[in-house]
Amino acid sequence: MKLKSIVTLILSLLCFFIGRSPVFSQSLEEYSKEYLIRNNDSLPYRLLLPKNYNKDETYPLILFLHGSGERGNDNELQLKHGASFFVNDSIRDNYPAIVVFPQCKEGKSWDNVKSVPQGSSEQLIFPTKHEDNVQLDLVEDLIKFLQKNYAIDKSQLFVGGLSMGGMGTFELVSRNPRQYAAAFAICGGAHPNMARRLKRTSWWIFHGDADTVIPPESSIQIYDALKSKNSDVKLTMYKGVGHDSWTNAFQEPRLMKWLFSRSKRLKR
Repeated sequence: MKLKSIVTLILSLLCFFIGRSPVFSQSLEEYSKEYLIRNNDSLPYRLLLPKNYNKDETYPLILFLHGSGERGNDNELQLKHGASFFVNDSIRDNYPAIVVFPQCKEGKSWDNVKSVPQGSSEQLIFPTKHEDNVQLDLVEDLIKFLQKNYAIDKSQLFVGGLSMGGMGTFELVSRNPRQYAAAFAICGGAHPNMARRLKRTSWWIFHGDADTVIPPESSIQIYDALKSKNSDVKLTMYKGVGHDSWTNAFQEPRLMKWLFSRSKRLKR
């Protein structure tokens, strides 16, 4: 091969790899790229079906809400955290599920939490009741679409999220509390008043006690409120861990076993 051809080949390969998303890996390509179109709006999402998916069987649905840093419309960034956990062969073999990662628009949010200045820092103001949120409207439309078009076990709808998505997880469940069997919220939080609507869902809440982005009290207060209402709730606080408690949460060996052990009784 001539030197010029070799140089051309090397440059082409460099361009290919440089142009790839930083979250790209071969295993994440298992998630198909999909889009939900509703009126004049759309919701990008990635979809992972169980191995040997059989439409004559039913599977749990796991929907995961990413953090603020993964917003956009590239339909890739939302896979940065958590996606590699669900695509792991041991997880897919032992816990077959339909896994969905929607992507929130840039400048929008999964939650309605307000941030107000307080001295040299900021205070998070959590909503105390349902508030309109177009992004969550789209997520609910997506769930309905998936239930209609895929073999989903409606008694095992699970939702989780981290940071912005962790707070959004509480808000999404509060919209339709009878729908979700279990939810896991990582470095998120909610107002204690929301416990009344969240108590029928099983909860596993994760937070780092050194988190300076979303204070651990945000998770502790909703945990205490749910516990006072005899909800099925557990709290895992990671000592010395900052905002990236999702790293620890996705290493919890019992997370999937806990999820799959929860289900909703469906009205006939």
